[in-house]
Amino acid sequence: MNREDQKHDLEEQSENLAGITHRILVMSGKGGVGKSTVAVNLACALVDEGFKVGVLDIDIHGPNVSKMIGQKKRPMVVEEQILPAEVMPNMKSISIADFTDLDSPIVWRGPLKANAIRQLVNQTSWGQLDFLIVDAPPGTGDEPLTVSQIITGLRSIVVTTPQEVAKVDVIRALNFVQKLGVAPIGLVENMSHMKCPECGKIISLFGGNAGEDLSRSFSIPLLARIPFDPQVAILADEGRTISSYMRGSELEKAYRSLSSRVQEELMSQ
Repeated sequence: MNREDQKHDLEEQSENLAGITHRILVMSGKGGVGKSTVAVNLACALVDEGFKVGVLDIDIHGPNVSKMIGQKKRPMVVEEQILPAEVMPNMKSISIADFTDLDSPIVWRGPLKANAIRQLVNQTSWGQLDFLIVDAPPGTGDEPLTVSQIITGLRSIVVTTPQEVAKVDVIRALNFVQKLGVAPIGLVENMSHMKCPECGKIISLFGGNAGEDLSRSFSIPLLARIPFDPQVAILADEGRTISSYMRGSELEKAYRSLSSRVQEELMSQ
């Protein structure tokens, strides 16, 4: 992106993003770590605390957020401004999926993807929000690169799983956000462990200690260790959230703790 494009983007987005206090990119080095699950349920935990939250899904080839949060309405377009769908009180959402046929693949090269994300960011009228959670596809490709260049004041959360093999990809993701000036708030280790339903013993499903090791190596906080629960996949398929349907569970408590840690880190940095 040249300087003229960047200047134009900043002018276009300034009004629509002006009412957003915190902008957070949730990303991962690889797929299959539950990044979208973390993004959605962090957003819900923040809503439960009374915050106004927006969720922006920029995964062009595999957008899942709309389904995971049970979004029924589509955004409206009024005078070239996109009004995001209200999913629940104090939560709005928008996705590339809102403007495409879900059954048809999107075969776009980098410039087309960048333009679509730029248009979505610049034309979406969020109003007043405490948090905007941006869910990016796995890796360090066009989507996170584009949004990192056009959303000012963006911070990041990187999601990993505990096994050693995840480290290389997370290191790449952390170097990516640091190079772009999207300072990491911290790491989330997802599917960290499982509590035996019979005896209550904590079981390490995958082995390894990637979250803590990377936290120490990069001197950034490990914000949360999220337990594994097979119920999560069922809820996501049905468009139901952990905060609504698993209240009081270890998993719901973990997301509440994550929400608190994110707030603490943002206030202290």
